[in-house]
Amino acid sequence: YGVERMANVEASFRSEEVFTQAGFRAWLDRLPPSATGKHELLRGRIVVSPAARARHGLVEARILALLECHVRERGLGLCFGSSTGYELPSGDTLQPDASFVSKARWQAAGEPDLDGFLPVAPDLVVEILSPSSIARDRVEKREIYAANGVREYWIVDAAARRLEIHVLSGDDFGAPLVLERGPIRSAVLPGLDASVEDLFA
Repeated sequence: YGVERMANVEASFRSEEVFTQAGFRAWLDRLPPSATGKHELLRGRIVVSPAARARHGLVEARILALLECHVRERGLGLCFGSSTGYELPSGDTLQPDASFVSKARWQAAGEPDLDGFLPVAPDLVVEILSPSSIARDRVEKREIYAANGVREYWIVDAAARRLEIHVLSGDDFGAPLVLERGPIRSAVLPGLDASVEDLFA
C-alpha cells in the first residue's frame, strides 16, 4: 500500500495494485474479522480509511434518521447507512455515509439482492468530512458520483456546522448551495422537514 496523508492528522491507505470490482470483492473476502475502517474502490485502487470519530457518527445517525423518516412515510424508496457498498457503473465501489435510492431506480435495477453490494447509483448521497477524507469527498468522489448520475450530493462539515448541497446539472454538479442554518431544501426529497440545526444540535 501507499499512504496518503490528509491535513497531517489521519492516514488513509491506497493500494498500488489496480483491482476490478470482482477482484475487490475477493480481496474483501480474505480480510480477517479484525480488519477495521472503511474499504472502498476508487479509480481501481483500494482505499482504506480510519474508523470515524464520535462526532462523525452522531451526525451520521441524525442525518439517516431524518432521511429514513421522510422516505418511509411517503414510500419513496430506501435509505442506507455507511456500511452499504455501491458497485457503480464506472467500476468504482463506494460506501457513502448515508444514501437514498428511489423506488424507480430500485425497480429499474431489478430490486437487487440485499446480501451483496448494490449495483445501482443512488439518487442522493451524503458524505461527512473526516480529516482523512476531505480531498476525496470534495474532488474524487464528487466526480465519481456525478459521472454515475447521482442526482444530489451532500457534503457535511460537522466541525464547521455546514452543509453543502450539490445538485446534478447535465453531467456535473453545479455550484453548491451552502447552508449554515435554516431549512434544508432538497431537489431529490422536496418537502423534507429538516433544518441544518437538526444535524448538529
